[in-house]
Amino acid sequence: MKSSHPVTPLRHLALVEGVSFLILLGIAMPLKYMAGMPMAVKVVGWIHGLLFVLFCFALLRVMMSTSWSLGRAALVFIASLVPFGPFVIDRRMREWEKEPVVVEAAEK
Repeated sequence: MKSSHPVTPLRHLALVEGVSFLILLGIAMPLKYMAGMPMAVKVVGWIHGLLFVLFCFALLRVMMSTSWSLGRAALVFIASLVPFGPFVIDRRMREWEKEPVVVEAAEK
């Protein structure tokens, strides 16, 4: 069975996390402050937080299993903090997804 490139799950998770961030900012926050519904932020914020933690672990996995530089990983991380950032960086991540994965042999 062919294994997936490590960037593929990171890309997908980044997009889902980006959508959750936009829902938090564009729907849940206005519901809290304009409609007096704080539960919206509590629920969506919790989901977004969980997705963000999963995204961070996926980014760490990519860094450990590929030859990504710290700068490239930092760029992806910073993009995740900006609204629409994951969607903007997705094109570049698709290109990085095409790079071969170099598996280093374990030291003896």
